[in-house]
Amino acid sequence: MAMTPRENFKASMERAAPKWVPLDMGKHIGSIHKKHYAALKRLLPRIDLKNDDLILDRMAQTVVPDEALLEHFGIDFRWLVPNWVQVRERADVEGYFDMWHVPYRGAHGDHFAVDTLAKAPLADCETPEDVAAAGCWPDPEDPAQFAGLRERARRLHETTGYVLGADAIKAGPLMSALQMRGYQQFFMDLVINPALADAILGRITDLLCRMWTRFMEEVGPYVQIAYVTDDLGTQTSLLLSPKVYRNRIKPFHTRLHHHIKSQADVYVMMHTDGAVLPLIQDLIETGADILNPVQTSTAGMQDTAALKARFGDQLRFHGAMDVQQMMPNATVAELRWEIARRMTDLGRDGGYIIAPCHNIGHDIPPENTLAFFEMVQQMRRYPLALDEVLASGASYFERLGREGDA
Repeated sequence: MAMTPRENFKASMERAAPKWVPLDMGKHIGSIHKKHYAALKRLLPRIDLKNDDLILDRMAQTVVPDEALLEHFGIDFRWLVPNWVQVRERADVEGYFDMWHVPYRGAHGDHFAVDTLAKAPLADCETPEDVAAAGCWPDPEDPAQFAGLRERARRLHETTGYVLGADAIKAGPLMSALQMRGYQQFFMDLVINPALADAILGRITDLLCRMWTRFMEEVGPYVQIAYVTDDLGTQTSLLLSPKVYRNRIKPFHTRLHHHIKSQADVYVMMHTDGAVLPLIQDLIETGADILNPVQTSTAGMQDTAALKARFGDQLRFHGAMDVQQMMPNATVAELRWEIARRMTDLGRDGGYIIAPCHNIGHDIPPENTLAFFEMVQQMRRYPLALDEVLASGASYFERLGREGDA
């Protein structure tokens, strides 16, 4: 009997003879920008794609991909996404306040970004008591946040074999603290006012745990993976030192990840962009099972074979298909080589989910997107036989390096 995607995912995560490399797309960090989606529609006239105006992530302006597109691309996952709640529109500019009262501002109709020129909601706090009394905290028990997800999860579980994921509640202890306090101020708090920093991190983590409890009450019996987010890196370095991470942030990540696992039998996939190699072992210790997005265009993350050799016994990997440089600029031959390399490095014996490492933006040629998903479907069956592709091709990043040296 043929494996279902759900069964194959489990075999891959356990490195127990999976039949193919799982393929993902469609969660809130990992979907398609609305402009790119429109371009795909023009190139796929035989597929009746809908959902043009159904926005998945308002900040990134990505869409909920149509079921017909997910099937066409051979996607193994279906994601259950919390509803946007407790959001207020701004009267002064195009933008909104999210459920944490963080101000966002529109950027030319393309996306929204945190408005760092506006006052942060916790800017005036001076003591832990001020944090507790602040009026900007969301209602973690809001029933609208997870309305309809139980029914959808049950239906997908009973009528399909897809891997079901609980998508991230769009917040993380560090990310939300930076946005709510102000980036510069909170980085200083971590060092010179740790009691205040811990109060903010603790309050955010308390609320996230309560939200995840409600989320898992709805979908926990049906999902296999839970997705959490909290960026820790830049293109070239960490956002904060390993010492500060271990002393100030890691305890809250550990608490959150273990709480989620106490609510449902799931793998925890942690999203953190950037050059996070120095913290990967720490993330494993927090209870993270899968690392996303393996951003290969950042310092220390390029050598995916080394990542698998060093951490593969403890960690699985998700992503690794660069959307910053490679997918926008690679030739089809280079794209094929990159697919072959990442699947070989990270997934030769399982433990890898191939996916674009972030959202598919409108700077990526839609032809490259179509070629990517088509080639993955052609190449992902075990046993992986990709040595000929690797021997006959070349890396986009190698070409970039040669051009940079010229």
